[in-house]
Amino acid sequence: MSSPSSTRSTRSAHDLGTFAVRPLDPLADAELLHSWVTHPKAAFWMMQDAKLHDVEREYMAIAAAEHHDAFIGLHNGEPAFLMERYDPAHVELVGLYEPEPGDVGMHFLVAPTDTPVHGFTRAVITAVMEHLFADPATERVVVEPDVRNKAVHALNEAVGFVPEREIEKPEKTALLSFCTRAQFEAAVVREAAVREAARAGAQASPTADAQGVAI
Repeated sequence: MSSPSSTRSTRSAHDLGTFAVRPLDPLADAELLHSWVTHPKAAFWMMQDAKLHDVEREYMAIAAAEHHDAFIGLHNGEPAFLMERYDPAHVELVGLYEPEPGDVGMHFLVAPTDTPVHGFTRAVITAVMEHLFADPATERVVVEPDVRNKAVHALNEAVGFVPEREIEKPEKTALLSFCTRAQFEAAVVREAAVREAARAGAQASPTADAQGVAI
């Protein structure tokens, strides 16, 4: 798969700032990635016991792969998430479903933090999806998260993913899910309506507690 040659702004979401992605550098970014993927909150990334050289080797292999790309996501110019894009006809899901033209696979990982911001993960996955659908050839995004990862299932469904079925992969039982361009666009419209209603409610009831829970 071809990679963008430079950083490209993807969106400004939820009043949380600007999101962009750049191609991942397997060596220069290895130490940062190692701190992310070995963090306890990244258990579903399945690299908890990885050494620095393991991370370098993993992402050097992705950089050399024809059907797999990796990116560092930026929030207001600072590294904030990891994104992988792959061709499911050749990587991850070979033999597990019937790919359609325009299918693109995706993984993402938000950097661990001690100061979570409400709505940030939702903003990140929205930025990731906008980046993928910015390619006119992308018709549908495919994901295969661990069936136990209930938080990401809810997050995926919030941006338009529809679960299809469980599949058995060597490393996990996964929930195969799909999101078309139209489904994502509809989810964005719904989210905008919810935010607008919340703002209107806050103006009508200025003493209301607007604090939320970040995932």
